[in-house]
Order: sequence, then C-alpha cells, then structure tokens
Amino acid sequence: MNEKIKPTDNYYLYSHEFDQIKSFVIFFDDLIYNYELLTKMKYILKKYKRFEKAENDDDIFDREYRYSAFVLYVSAFYSARTFKAIRPHYQFLCRGNSTVSTRVACEDHEPMFLESVQMYFDKAAKISGVSPKTISHMEAPDCMLKVTFPIEVDDKVEIITGYRVHHSRHLLPVKGGIRFSPEVEEQEVTALAALMTYKCAIVDVPFGGAKGGISVDPSKYTIAELERITRRYTVELCQKAFIGPGTDVPAPDVGTGPREMSWIMDTYRQFHPNDVDSIGCVTGKPIPLGGVRGRNEATGLGVFYGIREFISYPEVQKHTGLSGNIKDLSIIIQGFGKVGYWAAKFFEKNGAKIIGIGEKECGVYNSNGLNVDELFKYRLSNGSLHGAPNVEIIEDPLQILDLECDVLIPAALERQIGLRNADKIKAKIIGEAANGPTTPLANEILLKKGILIIPDLLLNAGGVTVSYFEWLKNLSHMRFGRMTRKWDELGKSQLVELVERNVGHKLSDTEKEQIVHGADESDLVYSGLEDTMIRACMETRKTSISKEVDYRTAAFVNAIEKIAAVYEGSGMMFMN
Repeated sequence: MNEKIKPTDNYYLYSHEFDQIKSFVIFFDDLIYNYELLTKMKYILKKYKRFEKAENDDDIFDREYRYSAFVLYVSAFYSARTFKAIRPHYQFLCRGNSTVSTRVACEDHEPMFLESVQMYFDKAAKISGVSPKTISHMEAPDCMLKVTFPIEVDDKVEIITGYRVHHSRHLLPVKGGIRFSPEVEEQEVTALAALMTYKCAIVDVPFGGAKGGISVDPSKYTIAELERITRRYTVELCQKAFIGPGTDVPAPDVGTGPREMSWIMDTYRQFHPNDVDSIGCVTGKPIPLGGVRGRNEATGLGVFYGIREFISYPEVQKHTGLSGNIKDLSIIIQGFGKVGYWAAKFFEKNGAKIIGIGEKECGVYNSNGLNVDELFKYRLSNGSLHGAPNVEIIEDPLQILDLECDVLIPAALERQIGLRNADKIKAKIIGEAANGPTTPLANEILLKKGILIIPDLLLNAGGVTVSYFEWLKNLSHMRFGRMTRKWDELGKSQLVELVERNVGHKLSDTEKEQIVHGADESDLVYSGLEDTMIRACMETRKTSISKEVDYRTAAFVNAIEKIAAVYEGSGMMFMN
C-alpha cells in the first residue's frame, strides 16, 4: 500500500519515494544529521502547505513544489559531500515532474542561480492569475545551443566551449549578452536568459530573452587569440541560425565589450553580405560601427534613475526614514566595472556620497566620501585598489557589503548576498545592479529585517533598453536627431527672440544656448531611458501595493502577465 509518511509537520512523502531515497542513501556510511542546516531550511518547508500528488497535469504548482521541497528536505539531513554523490538520484526521482536541476544546491546548501530564478518565478506565478498551462510553457527555455571548437594557443590545441540559450521566442528577435568567463556553464546561461525574458517584458522592450557565453578567462589570452575565439563562436551561431537582426541580437556582458561586438558583426556580415540590416545583428558596438551614444553607461544610468524614482515614493521614505533627496544618501557599491563605475559616477554627480567600493581584490572605504574618478583611474593604472590614497582598505571584499549605508548596490556577480551574510546587511535599500546577487533564502531574511530590495530584473534593465534604441537606429540607418535637431533649434530660437522683443530684455549667449539647444543622440537616449525606468518603477510599485507583495515579486508578476498576454493572444502555446 502506498501510504503517506509524515517526516515534518508540513511535508508529506509517499512511502514508495521514502523507500527509494532509503535504498540509495543506505550505501553511504558517512551520512551526517545536520541540525544546523535543518534549522536553516525549516522555514522554507513551512511555506509549502500541500505536497499531495497532483491530481491533474494542470495543477503544476503542487507537483513542482512537492518535488522541490523533497530535494530541500533530503539535502537538509546530509552533508554537502554526500549530497553531491546522491545528486543524480534526485534527478532520476524528479525527471518529468520537476524543474529541479542537477545543480539545485551547492556547498552552502543554497539553491543555485537557475533554481533561484525559478523559485522567484514560481512565487510570482501563483498570484499572477495566469493559467498553469501558460506558466509551464513560459518557464521552460525554448532551445539551447552548446558548441565546442578547437583553438590553437601557444602551439597547443584548446577545446573551447560556448553556449547560447533562447529562453523565450514569444517576441523576436531574442536579446541577451555574451559573457567570457571561466564560470560560464549551461545552468548559469539558462538562468540569465530567463532573466532577460522577464527584464524585457518589465520595461516594454519587444524582445524575447536569450543569453550566451564562452567558458574562457579573457585575461589569459592575447587579443589575437580572443579574436579567433570570438569569430569562431560567431561562425557556430551563424551556421545554427542563432544570430541575426530579426532572430537573435547579442550584446556585451561580463568580459566582453565593443571590441568583441565588432568582431561578431564583421563575422556575421561575411556570412550575410546581402543583408542590408546586418549592422543590427549585435548591439553595444563602437559609435563608428553603428553603436549608439549612451550605451556604455546605460545600465549604470538606469540604476541611478531607478533608485532615484523609488526613494521619491512617500511609502519608501516612511519605511526607510530617507528624505528622498539624492544628496542625503550614503552609498556602497560592490563591483567597480562598467556598471558599478557609471552608477557611482551618476550618484556622485548628483550629490550623493559614495562611501565604499568593493572589487575582487579588496574594498575601499571613507565615511567622508570617495572620489570615484580618481579611484577608477588608480585601479586602471595599478590593476588593484590596494594602496589607493585617502581610503581605508578592507582586505575581504565581501565585508564591504556588511557596512552601514543608506543604499547598497551589488554590481558584481550573482549570489553575493546569501545565508552567510544576509543577517549582517545594514543598508536600508538594496539596489540590485548585478544579475541575481541575492539568493532566495537571503531575500527572505532581508525582507524580514525590513530592508527594501529593488530587484535586478527591473533595476539593471537600462542596458537592454538602450540596446533596443541602438537596434532601432541600425534598422533605420540614421542617427537619432539627425532629421529634427536643427528644426527644433530654429523653433526655440524664434520663440526666444519673440519673448525678448515683448519683455524688452535680452538673454545672455549662454542662457540662450541652453534654451535653444536641440536634442542630440545622447540627449534622446538619456530621455528615453529615464522615461522607460520611471514607467517600469511605477508599474512595479502599483502591483506591489495592489497585491501586497515585495518589489521583486511585483516585478515578476508584471513580467509574467505581459508575456502571457502575448502567448495567449497569439496562440503560440499550441503551435507545433
């Protein structure tokens, strides 16, 4: 008889499953009953109220959460070393019944990046009002390309591995960056592709979500070697139809920039010499090759716009005790690359005090404020923040996250705030400039502490927004403002002259220039990005208030409902 066994108050496990788990763990003689870990996981298990067998395929939530919690429950009792050994058995038990991956947990017993994204998604899906059928279709990635190819380096042959994941092609082209990092692997790329789908939906950018990467450390290769790797990867994308202005438009990410985008575009053009829109096959290009002014700083500027918008809301000011004035903010930023630097730059320019900056080698702190440009130039010339003048050096870069401040901006990599340090966070607001910097377990701890979290899929959407602008520029084959700037200036100039005649007062040349100035490309890009971020923040706020949920859940709900409208309206779910 398949009776139910009740190992915890809120979790039912069917006896045949209990027998299966016993059958393979009994062979391990080093099992550890981990009370500390079980305590950490208990509050997660308490969230799940039903773990009965789903009565039908539509009832995916019970099925998905039942198996997910099954994994959490078992891993709570055994050591990380043993967990690694029995991980394949989890996959066997969950196949066809769960989105649980083979990497559901890691050394610190927290969900991996992909599982974290799925947990956030599932939480929002339950309150979104979207049908389970649509949800199940939406969550699964559409397709994944994995390529391997040989590259000759120092008279030796290296096998390079690259990925490109299309998470959702409900809208085309799909959009997402390409990163060069030794950490690149299938699960990470899939998680990032999913975030791109939701991110585009939140800011109303009409793209599907994608992501790519090559598992290399770019610092260990010459420029010529990196070019060969990039071009060969692009050849693979071209041959598999994973790139094109109407299909898949990559962009820079960690370890890549305008240089790599130029190589990709040039390679694509060799395969498609008659494609008049080939310049739009990739974004983040140098200006002379079709890039758009403002793309380099776009993500950091979007972070600034988003945080500025949220602190202007009365309920946020009441909750945090902040005045709503940028000039009153103390800010700590983890990550001093393209995103972190530009975010720091815009906050400093508008009067905020940057008191701490962290990088992989160390952190720097000064309660009176740091000079962002001086520090950036120092690190550029010295390769490290060590030895920087007029700062306190923090040897453990992760400790920069624990320092007291008004706003903490993680702008590095994923999973920087977890169980190990969530209790130590003293910031009033966390603005997630990086992708996935906060784990689900840490997220719950931070919310209980009353810390407001502005989520990554909203706050760092400035990059894809301006990439969209660049793509539009490439398809129109014309610089923004080219047809309108002088006409606008003429109209304003005539208006100024009319006012001067009527009031009998002449403006100075400087005043007149400020008024008459017509919008150039960077002005239009900044304006479009500001409007996009403000609207997305307002929508997130509205959903958060109406559904009484945190900002992350609200952002996911908005994304899910927008994507579902496309799926259900077009009938894409049922296309073969």
